[in-house]
Amino acid sequence: MKAIKEEFLPQISENFQFKGEFVGMLPYGNGHINDTFSVFYQEEEQAHRYILQRINTNVFKKPVELMENIQGVTQYLYDAISNAGGDPYRETLNLVPALDGKFYFVDEDSGYWRAFLFIEDAVTLQAVRNKKDFYNSACAFGKFQLLLADYPASSLHETIPLFHDTPSRFRQFKEALSADVKGRAKNVHDEINFVLKNEEFTHTLVDMQNKGQLPLRVTHNDTKLNNILMDKKTGKGICVIDLDTVMPGLSLYDFGDSIRFGASTADEDEKDLSKVHFDIELFKAYTEGFLNTAGGVLTDAEIEYLPEGSRMMTLECGMRFLTDYLSGDVYFKTQREEHNLDRCRTQFKLIKEMDEQWDDMKNTVRGYIKP
Repeated sequence: MKAIKEEFLPQISENFQFKGEFVGMLPYGNGHINDTFSVFYQEEEQAHRYILQRINTNVFKKPVELMENIQGVTQYLYDAISNAGGDPYRETLNLVPALDGKFYFVDEDSGYWRAFLFIEDAVTLQAVRNKKDFYNSACAFGKFQLLLADYPASSLHETIPLFHDTPSRFRQFKEALSADVKGRAKNVHDEINFVLKNEEFTHTLVDMQNKGQLPLRVTHNDTKLNNILMDKKTGKGICVIDLDTVMPGLSLYDFGDSIRFGASTADEDEKDLSKVHFDIELFKAYTEGFLNTAGGVLTDAEIEYLPEGSRMMTLECGMRFLTDYLSGDVYFKTQREEHNLDRCRTQFKLIKEMDEQWDDMKNTVRGYIKP
């Protein structure tokens, strides 16, 4: 993708149906994929703020399909929130159309752009500070599942094919191990053997889906804490954001990725594994928030297998880090030679501690299954 020429940004913004006159714009947020700006307009005495964003087409190869997903899901959420008496301008993202009515604009030089209404008096959190934060995030993602329970998931485009197909990720790992392009395999026998011992497990959820035992749902696929806007005053989650990876998938993927990220006591790339632990109390807090909100629309099998979803997403992520390490660090950004290996080891440490507390995890979710 070409670098953005900042002097042309006001011209980009003029291609959207923004109210008033252009005042200015600033870079916004700390995302690593898309280029995001906060745009200010003035309409007489009324100030308006918008989010203007360039879609990274190096990552998302089919931006029109991506925008069709987002437009369909956000419109559905808008209607559902309105019908429930909520505030659809605060509780879901709202796209601003381009001048031609499409929900994206294509600039010949800089590519695909989109715009959203800005949601005021809300913040994102970069880390779980306490159980209340994690519970509130679970309620937000649970509400996302609840409101979209009847959305035709199969109508969504798969913006990143086989994204959470764990057997496919295992095959990629085997290929990287076989190639061993950097000669690193000799240094990571324990990690390699850990993945190989889990080969059968990688098929668990995909096989259940193929047998019709787990339903296809609208999934977010990046359910980190910082993808929820929290109300500044109440601290409650109000809006799920970053919908680029909204696709058909399993509810267990979204639940599991939240646990992988949020129920760890350390950063994803912590080098000192003595600091890395799976916090069962955070797991219980998230389970409570998620199932108190979405439990009524999930099947018994989905609830029963939430621990497997947590273990699967942690294994898949660790396996991807190890694959990238063996491949020479070509996918994930790294700041040091063994960065991906450190990331891999934190994930595998979490899995080992999940296994030690497996009965507690299973009993926790079974408490929400109606007799």
